[in-house]
Amino acid sequence: VTESYKPEFIELKKWLKDRKFEDTNLIPACFPGTGRGLMSKTSLQEGQVIISLPESCLLTTDTVIRSYLGAYIAKWHPPPSPQLALCTFLVSEKHAGDQSLWKPYLEILPKAYTCPVCLEPEVVNLFPKPLKGKAEEQRARVQEFFSSSRDFFSSLQPLFSEAVESIFSYRAFLWAWCTVNTRAVYVKHRRRRCFSAEPDTCALAPFLDLLNHSPHVQVEAAFNEETRCYEIRTASSCRKHEEVFICYGPHDNQRLLLDYGFVSVHNPHACVYVSEDILVKYLPSTDKQMNKKISILKDHDFIENLTFGWDGPSWRLLTALKLLCLEAEEFTCWKRILLGEVISDTNEKTSLDIAQKICHYFTEKTNAMLQKISHMKDEEVTLINQLTLVETLWTEELKILQASAEILNSLQTPFR
Repeated sequence: VTESYKPEFIELKKWLKDRKFEDTNLIPACFPGTGRGLMSKTSLQEGQVIISLPESCLLTTDTVIRSYLGAYIAKWHPPPSPQLALCTFLVSEKHAGDQSLWKPYLEILPKAYTCPVCLEPEVVNLFPKPLKGKAEEQRARVQEFFSSSRDFFSSLQPLFSEAVESIFSYRAFLWAWCTVNTRAVYVKHRRRRCFSAEPDTCALAPFLDLLNHSPHVQVEAAFNEETRCYEIRTASSCRKHEEVFICYGPHDNQRLLLDYGFVSVHNPHACVYVSEDILVKYLPSTDKQMNKKISILKDHDFIENLTFGWDGPSWRLLTALKLLCLEAEEFTCWKRILLGEVISDTNEKTSLDIAQKICHYFTEKTNAMLQKISHMKDEEVTLINQLTLVETLWTEELKILQASAEILNSLQTPFR
């Protein structure tokens, strides 16, 4: 359903036109499954530039430096990061309300986000173990970022009649951080002394950032130095009145949830991660060479990124299990395992048996977690949207485990 008739999009269109941008290919619309996105007004051909957004429409650190914040940034030591500059500008402009030159863009930004840092702790507690650890790190990092920026915010008091503490609250800062983190495109800027040494590569791109992610499309996206526009060129065709997608990268669902706050259904890059403690869970505790085997895997970077995917256990996972399943008399052959060689039928069969046990363990754990989330949805009505997000993640992981179980079953057939 088109949304171009809505007041906020009419205002955005006028604002963009004043900045020399008028799009003929795309219009805002609401789609089932993905929500708000951009719809093609005409058929789009492979290789066609679907959007070309002038530099004047981009919100970058140049925008911030040219604003009323520029003088404050220039004299602050140690120099603030480019990310802090963008976050500060967003909070300040949002506070300005009708007085902000960026109001038409700010009006269409999400009022809230679903990145892990924004979710309730009891919801984050339901995450798969690897994601939970990263989510907790994200929360600590953002809180530290906010705390370490408070003195800089205080230096801006002359710009405001109200106390800066009430304007630059953690809630307002978190909204700005999520806006930059989930919506910015990559545009490299020259290094400037007024900023810290962190990469200055983020730009907010009004209208363009309404494009949703699909792992099934390919696009080329970059800032064109000749036209001075940020351009997206599609590598696949799109029919009239269909949603137009871009790809944020070949990310699995845990990465998408961590960085962008959503899960992609039927994501070909989705996987289930196997941690070290689960990897050795079904191996004999009597193996005297176990510590040495684990050490070898760590030394050769075979202890992380071990996964189950839509096409079964990954080569890395099976290779790690084959090495761990080596009999005492086969141990000297460990290098051949890492090169992908078959050592013996016994080793092949044992490693597949262990993979199947791990897959079964994850399947039972996932089913139990889905049951727990279902109960919580009945009891915690205010958290239903957050719980549904986590439920989608676990549901997708269950589908992967079911697919992996079938593939493992077929791989074991020759050894029966």
